[in-house]
Amino acid sequence: MVAHVRTVAFHGVEAVEVDVQVQVAPGLPAFTIVGLPDKAVAESRERVRAALGAIGLALPPKRITVNLAPADLPKEGSHFDVPIALGLLGAIGVISSEFLDRFVVVGELSLDGSINAVIGSLPAAICANALGRGLICPRQAGPEAVWAGEDVEVLAPGSLIQLINHYKGTQMLSRPEPELEAAGPDLPDLCDIKGQETAKRALEVTAAGGHNLLLNGPPGAGKSMLARRLPSILPVLDPSEMLEVSMISSIAGELRNGRISRRRPFRDPHHSASPAAIIGGGTRAKPGEVTLAHLGVLFLDELPEFSPQVLEALRQPMESGSAVVARANHHVTYPARFQLVAAMNPCRCGHAGEPGHTCRRGERCASDYQARLSGPLLDRIDLRITVPQVAVGDLSLPAPREGSAQVAARVAAARRAQAERFAQIGRPDLRVNAQADGALLEAIAKPDDPGCKLLNDAARAMKLSARGYHRVLRVARTVADLRQGGQVRRIDIAEALSYRGASMSQRLAA
Repeated sequence: MVAHVRTVAFHGVEAVEVDVQVQVAPGLPAFTIVGLPDKAVAESRERVRAALGAIGLALPPKRITVNLAPADLPKEGSHFDVPIALGLLGAIGVISSEFLDRFVVVGELSLDGSINAVIGSLPAAICANALGRGLICPRQAGPEAVWAGEDVEVLAPGSLIQLINHYKGTQMLSRPEPELEAAGPDLPDLCDIKGQETAKRALEVTAAGGHNLLLNGPPGAGKSMLARRLPSILPVLDPSEMLEVSMISSIAGELRNGRISRRRPFRDPHHSASPAAIIGGGTRAKPGEVTLAHLGVLFLDELPEFSPQVLEALRQPMESGSAVVARANHHVTYPARFQLVAAMNPCRCGHAGEPGHTCRRGERCASDYQARLSGPLLDRIDLRITVPQVAVGDLSLPAPREGSAQVAARVAAARRAQAERFAQIGRPDLRVNAQADGALLEAIAKPDDPGCKLLNDAARAMKLSARGYHRVLRVARTVADLRQGGQVRRIDIAEALSYRGASMSQRLAA
């Protein structure tokens, strides 16, 4: 007899159906797992053997073969334990095939028969819903799995014996309740920053349009403080965005107790991070920081200190909104539509351009340090501003009256205007101006005649590339949305051009 149990394997953030086939046949006692299992899957036979023994069931002295189909798809992770155990119980007649056919199963077994949490329960639940089945998952993952839909039957037992008792009707498992992560501590507020009004305005434009931002200034100017306050003015995730972000967090194992959050991700890796840590990859392809920051913020402090391989690898995800990890036999695509916010010093000593400061290395100190950033990378950054040192007089002033709440209200209004505009032209998949491109951008951001003349003159004077030209248009469209205006005007173009950081690009070109 061959018993069948459905489970999943993970390909990127998607769950792929896997058929666990268990055969108990006459022959010398053996327990074999085939179908490209990794080490964790191959070791599951010992966990399954011990777990069944702990609940009073012994494996029959026969030849047991477990096939994970399709056989050419690599199987990774410990979540195959419970499907294999249930397949064995079905093969020896403890559980009926009709019950097993109703569910997709994931879970890791302990030696005492309890079921441990595994990654990917939310994508598994979505896959089960698409197949018209329910989901059996660990108790800790139940609150996460039920977000897949109200019509998905979810069983979240704490142990194998609880699941068997539920099948027999002696113990009924109730449907888990969906849970949101607690709000937690308040985010850092913009009212903590004194002075730096230009940088605060740039931060507002960045948040409103989903743009990339580079802050360049001496140490202690407040670059990191500004960047860490960007989440406080970003709108919370809507339900569809929350599901996207939670699927990534589930695959990465970063959902605590199955609770999902409405806050946008904020990732700030150290500059010693490898390309695989930032982009994704490794021996087993895993999502990197660009994917974990999807629909949120990726903050790179001390940008020139990152390795050149990391910086150049960022160019493709920034442009396409996805990260592709290629291997010899397969490739994985992860979503990576993030806002890049970076901070850097003007030179290695950090004080280039300050009045009265003379560096021993002369102009080479700044030129060599800034040359670590390639022109193509800088061209993909919409706003590049200089953050000067805060004046001593500003430090003694009272806290600003306008904080994150007031700025967040303007950002939310601008984003609503963008969403309505995209919906009217038949592109509800787009959310912010930073995602508009090509003919669509020219249609929604066409400036008036004075603005068009200014943009053309500035493009020639600043030697803007085609990408730079369009990024100025995107920023100008966002500035117009913040003032709740219609057509892009000359004043909007002028403000957008002021954020291009022409001095830096010209220095790099030289």
